[in-house]
Amino acid sequence: MSKQSQSTKNSAAFGLLIIDAQGEVGFATGFGGDPEIQKQLLQGLSKKRQQGAGMVALEGDLRLIAIYRAAEDVMVFFIQSADSESTLFDFVASVDFAHAIFSYFVDSPYESMVVVDDKARVKFIPPVHEAFFGIKRGEAIGKHVSEVIENTHLHEVVRTGKAEIGKLQEMGGVTRVVARVPIIRDGKILGAIGQVMFKEPETVHDLSREVTKLRSEVEFYRNELSGMKRRSYGLEQMVGKSEAIRQLKADIVKVAPLYVPVLIVGESGTGKELAAHAMHALSPRHDNPMVFVNAAALPAGLVESELFGYEAGAYTGAEKKGRKGKFELADRSSLFFDEIGDMPPEIQVKLLRVLQDGMFERVGGDRARHSDFRLICATNRNFQEMINNGEFRLDLYYRISGVTIRMPSLRERLEDIPDLVQSFLTAFSVRQRSAVTRVDQRVYDYLRELPWPGNVRQLLHEVEKAAIFCDGAELTVKDFRRLPADPARAEQASAPGRSIPVGKIQDAISQLESVMIREAMAKHRGNKMKVAEELGISRAYLYKKLSAD
Repeated sequence: MSKQSQSTKNSAAFGLLIIDAQGEVGFATGFGGDPEIQKQLLQGLSKKRQQGAGMVALEGDLRLIAIYRAAEDVMVFFIQSADSESTLFDFVASVDFAHAIFSYFVDSPYESMVVVDDKARVKFIPPVHEAFFGIKRGEAIGKHVSEVIENTHLHEVVRTGKAEIGKLQEMGGVTRVVARVPIIRDGKILGAIGQVMFKEPETVHDLSREVTKLRSEVEFYRNELSGMKRRSYGLEQMVGKSEAIRQLKADIVKVAPLYVPVLIVGESGTGKELAAHAMHALSPRHDNPMVFVNAAALPAGLVESELFGYEAGAYTGAEKKGRKGKFELADRSSLFFDEIGDMPPEIQVKLLRVLQDGMFERVGGDRARHSDFRLICATNRNFQEMINNGEFRLDLYYRISGVTIRMPSLRERLEDIPDLVQSFLTAFSVRQRSAVTRVDQRVYDYLRELPWPGNVRQLLHEVEKAAIFCDGAELTVKDFRRLPADPARAEQASAPGRSIPVGKIQDAISQLESVMIREAMAKHRGNKMKVAEELGISRAYLYKKLSAD
């Protein structure tokens, strides 16, 4: 900054510079007389003329802002100082179209504002507001704001220094949502501005309804996620205090942190999937969702694409971008193979290769991929018989059974029946808004006498059916219909052509299962889905029993 500017530094906080058509200084005062400032302003003069008006930041010993406008044959620059920490200076210096932005805020019918001074006198009112209030151009300047704008509170904002945001104001028979903000510097109120936030309150109501809707959806998905986490955890949902269930939980806690493959064995309906979820939730991989595969339900023609995925255009009907398979999705997570014993032999070979090193290729691809998954398998099949019959590979069995966990049948934990029944009844009452909340103690003795071939799953279905048929608030023995221990069943079992099973308990259970399946098949006219649902068994297990019979 030159000596001249130093002399004007304390004598003036502004400057004026007029440049003629030839680019010569026609008039200069204050900051406008400084040669260095003139040099900066004259840079790009032709571009400034074309723009017609604008703003520019000047930086030297002082931080200045110059507002310019082009007339017919002159350029006029009005120069004023900016505070050393001025955000306005930074804005003008950084945005070369700052003037256009200021013009937008002044002229826009949605963003423009009314400005009053510390006496609440109107200093600026945009043309759109003048037209709305029916006043001539410039007629309101200098008047008290209450004389110009009906129902205004701008003079109160000037008096109190307190902002009013989102207030309703009726003007010309129309209600608007407005904001009134005081302008304060160094603790002194300089004035205030008033702005229309929304054209009408209904806009705010629509916005409020949309926000409420979004909050409701967020809450719904939050509850769903919370429910998924609770369902995934599993360990706390393993209801019971018997020694068998306590040992099962202890085994899961020990095995869960390890990376060894786990084989969960047990009869149908004992909760093998629940144990798998609990094991995953307690593992270091719990942050990623467990990937589920029902080996018995895999479509024969799509087994490879489901497990290994496929590249784009691998076959007719394939997705254009290709698709990840179960192995790829389970990377850094757990892969749960349910009904692993029902996997076709040709897929067993390919599964064995993946389990060796985690390497595989997508269908239609030639690039090897790797997946770091923890394998958990479950089955109700007898692997020893399957291996002896050549139905399951011995080497694959060794791969999947690093640790074997056995699920106890309901017959081995009959003391857990009261806790299970109460748990099922409570969940059913909440889900179905049922009034049944109590259980007659004789129900527990009755249920302990039944064989339960479908285990906990069958007990769940029977409790829910009994709750449906229950007429009061308490579940009684008579509410459990068509169970094996009913007198009608016993009478049918003694009828001609029907013999009471003798010999080993497992053989008796097998015979009873066959009887129940035949009766259910006749009742539902061969509808296997309804049969499996009524008996509380999987369709895969039903198919196995039907083929065995």
